[in-house]
Amino acid sequence: MTQQVSQSGLKQQVGRAALDYVEAGQIIGVGTGSTVNCFIDALATIKARVRGAVSSSEASTARLKALGIPVFDCAEIDALSVYIDGADEIDPHGCMIKGGGAALTREKIVAAHAARFICIADESKRVEVLGRFPLPVEVIPMAARYVARRFAAGVCGTRGDAILRLRDGKPLITDNGQHILDVRGLHIADPLTFEREVSQWPGVVTVGVFALQKAAVCLLGTQGGVRTLSF
Repeated sequence: MTQQVSQSGLKQQVGRAALDYVEAGQIIGVGTGSTVNCFIDALATIKARVRGAVSSSEASTARLKALGIPVFDCAEIDALSVYIDGADEIDPHGCMIKGGGAALTREKIVAAHAARFICIADESKRVEVLGRFPLPVEVIPMAARYVARRFAAGVCGTRGDAILRLRDGKPLITDNGQHILDVRGLHIADPLTFEREVSQWPGVVTVGVFALQKAAVCLLGTQGGVRTLSF
């Protein structure tokens, strides 16, 4: 009987596979989360080949620096050849939900600098329609209740229940000094229209639908090995 690969093992597989998209002498965009941590660890084995990285979170920045990989400020960089990050969900068209780690705004900014977004994920993240995972939305604190009411009223044919994300009983504060709403119960059939609509609401900093900055490639960790999905 073939032994099942653990979810941690799948993450390590795609983290290593993403090294194939790292071009020598380049500065690369690096995301946030447990799967990306596996990529950062793999990147450390070839760190002499790259100039460094632009990071989407303070946590990833600390990990990169601890492994001896130079980290550049995004404001210093005009463009990146590639951005490598995970996803909480990814659909058949490469659209994603991201932000489970509360870094969605910086992730979207770094992704916008990159020519290609390479998503690394295990097979549990593959869905037909986005929305099973609670949608993170970064908001200015004074707008949280207003935005929650807008989701309850409905957007793009779907309604959701928005709950303020807490940490130790208090509102979680993002790296940008804002709050996160997690919206449950959504069925996001048209991610691009949904992203554009919610992004216009007053007080929304970033919605965690990545359709404008969708994946070009997804390296999907499966029990049969790493599958490469192109969009």
